Amino acid sequence: MGSLPIETFQPLDPDVLVKESRAVVDFIANYYRDIERYPVRSQVEPGYLSKRLSDQAPIFPQPIQTILDDIHDDIFPGLTHWQSPNFYAYFQANASTAGFLGEMLCSGLNVVGFNWIASPAATELESIVMDWMGKMLKLPSSFLFSGGQGGGGVLHGSTCEAVVCTLAAARDSALTKMGGDGITKLVVYASDQTHSTVQKASKLIGIPPSNFRAIPTSAASDYALTPDSVRSSMEADIAKGLVPLYLCATIGTTAVGAVDPLLELGKVANEYGVWYHIDAAYAGSSGICPEFRHYLDGVELADSFSLNPHKWFLTNMDCCCLWVKSPSSLVDALCSNPEYLKNKASDAKTVVDYKDWQIALSRRFRAMKLWVVIRRYGMANLMEHIRSDVAMAEHFERLVAMDRRFEVVVPRKFALVCFRLKPRFQGDDASELNRRLLEAVNSSGQAFMTHAVVAGMFVVRFAIGATLTEMRHVEATWKLIQAKADGLLLNGSCDKISSSNGLFSL
Repeated sequence: MGSLPIETFQPLDPDVLVKESRAVVDFIANYYRDIERYPVRSQVEPGYLSKRLSDQAPIFPQPIQTILDDIHDDIFPGLTHWQSPNFYAYFQANASTAGFLGEMLCSGLNVVGFNWIASPAATELESIVMDWMGKMLKLPSSFLFSGGQGGGGVLHGSTCEAVVCTLAAARDSALTKMGGDGITKLVVYASDQTHSTVQKASKLIGIPPSNFRAIPTSAASDYALTPDSVRSSMEADIAKGLVPLYLCATIGTTAVGAVDPLLELGKVANEYGVWYHIDAAYAGSSGICPEFRHYLDGVELADSFSLNPHKWFLTNMDCCCLWVKSPSSLVDALCSNPEYLKNKASDAKTVVDYKDWQIALSRRFRAMKLWVVIRRYGMANLMEHIRSDVAMAEHFERLVAMDRRFEVVVPRKFALVCFRLKPRFQGDDASELNRRLLEAVNSSGQAFMTHAVVAGMFVVRFAIGATLTEMRHVEATWKLIQAKADGLLLNGSCDKISSSNGLFSL
């Protein structure tokens, strides 16, 4: 229950901050030193924590060391360790020393920069950092504040926010011409590989679920969206009296890392007058490297473009960059101007008020974090980080190809390899075999991967990107995968021999 306080309560005492923050920093540093000792995927059962923690909040204060001990003993077992070098699931959530320090500064200063006057430096640094990022990616000047064409960028917490905001802007622009009743006619287009956030965002802004088009892709296009399929879908909707509204293309889809043909899709979008958004949440950061910049070709035709530095840019959660050519479209859809927020600078329209570029009113000082990361590491090290991950993925892909029992299902792009264990006998359930392989690896605690289903095929995803991952981890994990496959295939062979007269080896 804690102990009765003797001293006057001072929740922001600088001396206590110094002492206790040192304890927390040491605790986190030791966590990283020891991170390979923990099972990568948490092994607990649902409800485990309620059995360990009190069901009542403490009345009196407790020492920071007691709290840290409880985190180690009670919270750590329920963590999936995203910063483990053997974490290959989903997409990475990069952390770095600079990202951590930037987050400390963001939290420590704790400003709420919803408009310019609330913290001028927060707004102006965000505009500067967004232009820095845009220039690093060689985005068209029409997306930059400094470009002189009205464009600009904003930092959100996630891609979902960025998509909701751009969809709202597209919707309101269309309804201005059609009238409010026209919302039931608006249609949103994506592929069956597009992140589910686009479908969710469509529902949130009032698009009928029946008006969302997840256009099928295939191996023939490496699971990229094709211009002809988009055009056919739009034409079919127009024939029904519906109105194409929004097209989302992707650089690095979640399932297999597919890249949609931005230039060709942009031409279709412009032809039909739809808002064209590019979701580069995962792989967009690679565009700072000249050898990967070609994946962004065609971005000049987009209305908006977003990527997540918290995925592959060494910037701790959360941080999403969104650029728009027409910020006024966002402002028209999202602005609010209550009396208590009015001020001379905003009224004169000489400043950016980021509250009108996002869903919420309040906002964090994310620009501080991204600014620290870019300054502390520089473009050279950020490019090296990306190239190193890609090199490890290339190596893993070669290892898979060298083992005839496995196959790479989709040609690798970036640092994601999708593979599967081939069935050994005719009639084997390949999906079940790979489910068992995946669970065998994950339940070992030595690595964590996730899966995708592509064209009805269950595949294992190996996504490299954790900051601490080195080549030795990749090689050790491959040996683990092979060992688990040995056990599955051996058991499967025994089962087949005892239950079947006919064998077929692949």
